Amino acid sequence: MAKKKRKKLRPQRRPERSTADPTRRWLLWGGAALVVAVVLGVIVNLQSGPGGSATDFALVAYQEQGVLSGDEANFAQVFDHGKPIVLNFWAGLCPPCRAEMPGFQRVYDDLGDEYTMIGVDIGPFVGLGSHDDARRFLEEFNISYPTAYAEDASPVRDYGVDGMPTTIFITPDGQIFDRRIGFLSEDRLRSKLQDLLASSS
Repeated sequence: MAKKKRKKLRPQRRPERSTADPTRRWLLWGGAALVVAVVLGVIVNLQSGPGGSATDFALVAYQEQGVLSGDEANFAQVFDHGKPIVLNFWAGLCPPCRAEMPGFQRVYDDLGDEYTMIGVDIGPFVGLGSHDDARRFLEEFNISYPTAYAEDASPVRDYGVDGMPTTIFITPDGQIFDRRIGFLSEDRLRSKLQDLLASSS
């Protein structure tokens, strides 16, 4: 009796997944990018949004106008005056700072009795000029409101300064009311200042 030949079964090859599938690759990269964007967004909001308390740091005055109680001072001394504070971080070689500070001076000339204005030079810590550059800037633009330079880079970190200039609006009890990064027009400054004064009364 003739033996039946058994067919050899060849294992079926699974279709290979193409690692070069552009749709799948873009979905993976897109998902990863979205996660990174969300995480970064949370970090930026924590650093740049309103809320939180003002922190102290050491200052050396360029012109203190009786606000800092001497050439070498601490920012905390500013709260002794019991007024809302506009804290502006600037630098001598920062073009947007040069554009906004004359407007800040005009607002200070008009409303300086109602709030405390202080400009803090952080140029050496952000690569935008030396103290000499800052002094020349103040003289060139006739800035007379209180200005100083930070002794170290701690306020850059503590106030989330990730763009220049940065302006912090602070209530008399030390709460951060608002934070603005970048150029602030004179009109916008007046508007934000009115909001700060209203919230502080």
